[in-house]
Amino acid sequence: MFGGDGASYDIGYGGLDHVLASGEDVNVFVIDTEVYSNTGGQSSKATPIGAIAQFAAGGKRISKKDLGLMQATYGYVYVAQIAMGADNAQCLKALREAEEYPGPSLVIAYAPCINHGLKAKGGMGKSQAEEAKAVACGYWHLWRYDPRLEEQGKNPFQLDSKEPKWDDFQAFLEGEVRYLSLKKVKPAEAQELFDAAKKAAQKRYNTYVRMSKMDYSE
Repeated sequence: MFGGDGASYDIGYGGLDHVLASGEDVNVFVIDTEVYSNTGGQSSKATPIGAIAQFAAGGKRISKKDLGLMQATYGYVYVAQIAMGADNAQCLKALREAEEYPGPSLVIAYAPCINHGLKAKGGMGKSQAEEAKAVACGYWHLWRYDPRLEEQGKNPFQLDSKEPKWDDFQAFLEGEVRYLSLKKVKPAEAQELFDAAKKAAQKRYNTYVRMSKMDYSE
């Protein structure tokens, strides 16, 4: 099954949750553009703090929903976050594991969108490079949750992202019009929201680090 983040995080989340909670051997692939791409770029629960979108012209004020971590709490759903342009090997490994897993699986892929307004020369032609930048600075994180590992006394949560270069975080934001334009419409609040976005990303990453260090041997 394939779906966008608008349905998967938001208006269709109840259906997605019902399917994954069924325990059936289904594979779901979510393309996360962080806005309602197909209907004009409206803000959704997948939109991060500080991003400008329709219905959030002054920048989103609340954190992005962590769909993957929510589904991992079931304990029997395989979950992975990927970004092909950042790590081809991790992407392929996650897809293979998800398909092999004898139960419900969810793979969430970061996907730059025309609504992001990539400022890099080449625009959407550089979407793979944009994915790599997103992971390198800590904007997006790569991880896998495989319930089979817990059965072996191993930690099912595996953090695949390296320690982010947090000093590059704001430069990444300012490389996309959806963030940079915030300085024009809300100059006094832009830096506050950029700092909040970075703090939210750091909090999420630190949560993943703690989970990756949990001991399942007993």
